[in-house]
Amino acid sequence: MGPAGRGRMGPALAAWLTLSLLGGPRAEEMCGDPPAARSHSVPAPQLSPEEQLSPHMPESLRCDACRAIAFQIEEQLSRAEGKVGRKALKESDYMEVLERTCSQDWESYGVQELDGQKRLAGPGLPSWEPVSVMVSGGPWPGRLSKMCHGYVGEQGEAQIYESHRRGPAALRELLCHGDKGPCGGGKAGAPAPPKALQNEL
Repeated sequence: MGPAGRGRMGPALAAWLTLSLLGGPRAEEMCGDPPAARSHSVPAPQLSPEEQLSPHMPESLRCDACRAIAFQIEEQLSRAEGKVGRKALKESDYMEVLERTCSQDWESYGVQELDGQKRLAGPGLPSWEPVSVMVSGGPWPGRLSKMCHGYVGEQGEAQIYESHRRGPAALRELLCHGDKGPCGGGKAGAPAPPKALQNEL
């Protein structure tokens, strides 16, 4: 009877060991994996319905957008002047450059989130948060193009080109600063530089 009893215990013990081994990794996966996965993934900025659907640039991003537009206008006009030996462009030429600049695809721009605040990112703008996800495409290119055409229509090609000839700061001042500019007059975007300076100290 002794050997038979041991024989009956064997399969039961084996089954219990198998169950505990199978149960072990599953329990560990459930406890261990999600936090690890969370620490490696960075959520994309969540856009409100207005930020997703409105044809207009949200007020909080208009200063960043203006700086991006001023940068692109400066780049394209300087490149065109480079082709003619840095001489001033003819009116027909700078008008064509401005039209081309505003009508570009703007696909290299998008939105990042920094400390819960959305910021526009792309060429000519600071990279606010290198580890965060940038959401490009979507409504942003169309909004930038629309704003760019709006500035050209409002200021006039001749005035924009004249400011460009005085230097990038003059062009940014014309488009983005002053009482009516999105980066001046105490509007959204104006408090950003002091914050950036604090971060560097």
